[in-house]
Amino acid sequence: MIKEEKEYPKEFLEYVQSITNKRAKIVIDHILKHGFITTGDLENTYGYNHPPRAARDVREAGIPLETFKVKSKEGKSIAAYKFGDLLQLQTERVTGRISFSKKFKKQLYKIHKGHCNICNGQFEERYLQIDHRVPYEVIGDLTDRKPEHFMLLCGSCNSAKSWSCEHCNNWKETKKPEICTTCYWGSPEHYTHIALKEMRRLDLQWSGNEVKYYDAIKIIADKNNVELPDFVKKIIAEKAS
Repeated sequence: MIKEEKEYPKEFLEYVQSITNKRAKIVIDHILKHGFITTGDLENTYGYNHPPRAARDVREAGIPLETFKVKSKEGKSIAAYKFGDLLQLQTERVTGRISFSKKFKKQLYKIHKGHCNICNGQFEERYLQIDHRVPYEVIGDLTDRKPEHFMLLCGSCNSAKSWSCEHCNNWKETKKPEICTTCYWGSPEHYTHIALKEMRRLDLQWSGNEVKYYDAIKIIADKNNVELPDFVKKIIAEKAS
């Protein structure tokens, strides 16, 4: 199951074999055997609906991972993980986070009225995940757990945030919490950048009786051979001018 030890430092192998977190261990063992693991492997082989969470467990154990893109069997571009610079191994890290209580999640659910803080979609509580506004990798685990330090995200938005944060220089090198608090992914209500890039986002959802307006706009956009996001931006620009 594990490659020859000469391919990895002895200290590294001894440390990873001491990891007891189930998700982290699955990722580690798979990478040791195959060289990398994809989000498809985590979903289809191991049954994890939120692959970035499993990868994050490994990073939280102090083991460096790199994220890259590969092609799935269907030809789609998906994320994959492999060990990063082993010189960055942090064996002093306490593995795993303190778990959140059901009461704390219900408190957040009530505060945010069942909405994902990124896409604003409304979900049942079980479909929303507690997220650190400032990533764990930047600020560590917070002993003073105040609701304002966390938000609820749907699985799709949590994956998108994970991908964006993992490729941000502040996440990889600088690790300044104040940069995260002014980022879209940390404070979508009030932000000045998205992963250090001069960008703005507007996530819209149409539901119920509003769907007819979406369908009408899409028909017009298609007739004009314009992508829907570009058409919406064009309408807003015309109204604003």
